[in-house]
Amino acid sequence: MSNRYQLVQTVSRLELKDRLDPKVGAVYVDFVEGKARHRLLFGGGKGQDIAKAVGLNKHKDLHIVDATAGLGREAFVLASLGCQVTLLERSPMMHALLADGLQRAANSNDSQLHAIISRMHLVHTDARSWLETTEHQADVVYLDPMFPERQKSALVQKEMRCLHEVVGEDIDSAELLGLARQVAKLRVTVKRPRLAPELTQLKPAFVISGKAVRYDVYLPYRENVELQGT
Repeated sequence: MSNRYQLVQTVSRLELKDRLDPKVGAVYVDFVEGKARHRLLFGGGKGQDIAKAVGLNKHKDLHIVDATAGLGREAFVLASLGCQVTLLERSPMMHALLADGLQRAANSNDSQLHAIISRMHLVHTDARSWLETTEHQADVVYLDPMFPERQKSALVQKEMRCLHEVVGEDIDSAELLGLARQVAKLRVTVKRPRLAPELTQLKPAFVISGKAVRYDVYLPYRENVELQGT
């Protein structure tokens, strides 16, 4: 990565900028406006695939560990649906962007947003170490390993390129899945590109598939829980 990407504090927010390609827009975390606001208003609530994939159609007041927090978008959606979400992020740069986004949301005048942000708990840690050592069991562990880079839009290229460079490849995804199945009480939900292979040789208990992505759902190791009516 060298020094290609730098964190820059602007008047309004913390941004990640590409020093070698200054024409490319900055990457930042924003829970107040933009995509997060649009999805909050028009995303479909508990009818969304991600809500079904974590089990919100069967359970309430879930505690979810988002072990690959990234830009925090899925965590925000889950928190907006009433979940307590622990966000794990190992990259110092991504953690700083998330912390800035959460702080700006907390400083807003939106009481609904305050309630959502209060359910998001950011931890700067390596997910593998956290899952290995935690004494707490989450209801659900959510994994969103790095997608292959796509070429369909400048925004996707920009964000994915930054994430690949700053966070690095998720070479421990299969190991994370195994650890997550030891920690989760109800299920482990893995987000994948719709046509991508599973993270392990084991088939998931069930799959919820959309147009672009799918969610592979695995059972905890220690319990033979039957997931019906998903």
